[in-house]
Amino acid sequence: MFEMFTYGFMQRAFIASFLIGLVCSVIGVFVVLKGLSFIGAGTAHAAFAGVTLAFLIGVNPLLMAVIFGLSTVWVTGFLQQTGKMKPDVSIGIFYTLAMALAILFIGLMKAYNPEVYGYLFGSILSVTQTDLKVILILSFGILLTIFLFFKEFHFISFDQEMAEASGIPAKNLFFLLLNLISLTIVISLQAVGAILVFALLVIPAAAAQQWATKMRTMMAISILIGISSSWAGVILSYWFDLPSGSTIVLLATCLFILSVLFSPKRRKSRPAKAA
Repeated sequence: MFEMFTYGFMQRAFIASFLIGLVCSVIGVFVVLKGLSFIGAGTAHAAFAGVTLAFLIGVNPLLMAVIFGLSTVWVTGFLQQTGKMKPDVSIGIFYTLAMALAILFIGLMKAYNPEVYGYLFGSILSVTQTDLKVILILSFGILLTIFLFFKEFHFISFDQEMAEASGIPAKNLFFLLLNLISLTIVISLQAVGAILVFALLVIPAAAAQQWATKMRTMMAISILIGISSSWAGVILSYWFDLPSGSTIVLLATCLFILSVLFSPKRRKSRPAKAA
């Protein structure tokens, strides 16, 4: 059983899955509370379009994923804050635009490139030493920013207008939160893929919401679910030669279903049986 821990690629996979599960679980709490799930899906596909362009022109895929992901949330956030367009409309447009660009860039490639499809479907076992360093640096930056602005993010998650009236720069903090969501998606692309990454962002936090009434408790449970499902997904994908991204997301989904069925909130909402 412990033989897997002697392999370098498995050590990198466990460290990467820990960091990704941790960051996605923390940032996912704000995504769920503010109802930004659709932005996560749109940003993931925009980042994948950046990856395909990077392989087409021969530049760093992570760099292009960051540029495409940040550009999407900047435009979406600007349109929302100025009231020119509802976020679900702008994200819907960018979602389809990004996928059209990704398909176009793949079609322009002269040869089949399996690395591109690794970013689409996820392959955490193929994380390199360089990838791990980038994931580590960005994860530290995201978590440090959350720690420094936790009270402000907490406030705008529940009532952004009241936060603005209280003197908190809510609009700037909202843009900062969108940037953090985009960077979280970028570092998770290779692990779970563009199709499933927003699920890892949303599901642990949504499951934790079934058990918690306070934000800090919700975040702690979300972290537990995110990391445990990520590690279990890596182990199962190694033992049974399964796709790592789908295995991680399916395990997280099982925990979400169990949370919905057995959480205290659900039990209280059930009608009492007649004696």
